This record gives sequence, C-alpha cells and structure tokens, in this order.
Amino acid sequence: MDISVTKTKLDGVVLIDTEFFRDERGFFIEVWHAERYREHGLPDAFVQDNHSRSARKVLRGLHYQDTTAPMGKLVRCTAGAILDVAVDLRADSPTFGEWVGAELTSENMRQIWVPDGFGHAFATLSEFAEVQYKCTGLYTPPSEGTVAWNDPDIAIDWPFDDPVLSGRDQNGMSLKKYSANPAFRYTGA
Repeated sequence: MDISVTKTKLDGVVLIDTEFFRDERGFFIEVWHAERYREHGLPDAFVQDNHSRSARKVLRGLHYQDTTAPMGKLVRCTAGAILDVAVDLRADSPTFGEWVGAELTSENMRQIWVPDGFGHAFATLSEFAEVQYKCTGLYTPPSEGTVAWNDPDIAIDWPFDDPVLSGRDQNGMSLKKYSANPAFRYTGA
C-alpha cells in the first residue's frame, strides 16, 4: 500500500495519506512501513508507542521535549476525530510561532508527522477520540515543556474556547517567555 506525503507550510511537518482497503468486513491499512517512509525521507525507527483516549473538548498540548531528549511524533486518530496542531518552536526559523492543523479521523486515516523542534497539540472534536502516536524519543519528564494552547501570538484557530485541560496545559508558558530561552534553534538555510 502506497503513501502520499503532503508538505505543509512548516518545513518538516507533513501529512501522510495511506492507501487502505475497505469492504463489508471492515478495513485493512499498513499504518507504518519502514521502506515506504524512508523513501519519503521520514523516520524509519521509533522507540515508543503511545495511545490516549480523550472526551469531547479535551485539548492536550502544546507539548515538546527539548534537545536533551528530542521526540518526533507520527500521529493518527484511531477512533473519533481530532484537530491536530503543530507549532514551529525553532528560534530564528522563518515560520517561528506559526502553526498548521489537520483533522485526523478514524475515517480518513490521515497521519501527521511532527518532528522535534515543534510543539504538538490536539483537540477532541467527537464524543471521544483515541489517538496513537509513534515516537522517535523516549518520554523524559525533565526535558518536557508546554507552550500555552491559547497564546495570542500563535493564534491557533481552535474549534472551541473552553477546552478541558490538564493542570500542566492550563499553565503553559507564553511564546514570548519561550523565546527568551528557546529549546530549539533553526538550522536550515
């Protein structure tokens, strides 16, 4: 089964659509195939798989792990629907502080690749959603950071103004505060 990779305005963040087979019995999809991903310049080695379930209007993020334990994420929604968001946190990047979002659903089977250097968040659009993501790094609490989900300098167009948030996500730092001591630097041309 082939994959189609679509670049976004954020260099490195891509959307991945995979061919799948569906009939009266259900469906079949190759969610990840090392050779195909490698052919498209995507990671072919992951060290951790995560799976979360969230109720309607739960918003998780904007999370990242700094360069002491960087973590890229290959994200998909396996039940329900989410708005998945990546934010460029690479200081000096031409797109620093900009965001892209994509609706990931169990029906469209779309995935998003969010490399390290980006904040990641998602909001649950359906009654509940299950999100699974492969990670290139191990979860390392001393390396994690959170940027405010509602920072006006980023201005993400969330589908609601009153999300259900964890304590961590309620207390995310502003982009201005992050900029004073950024976790990532842009190394591109």
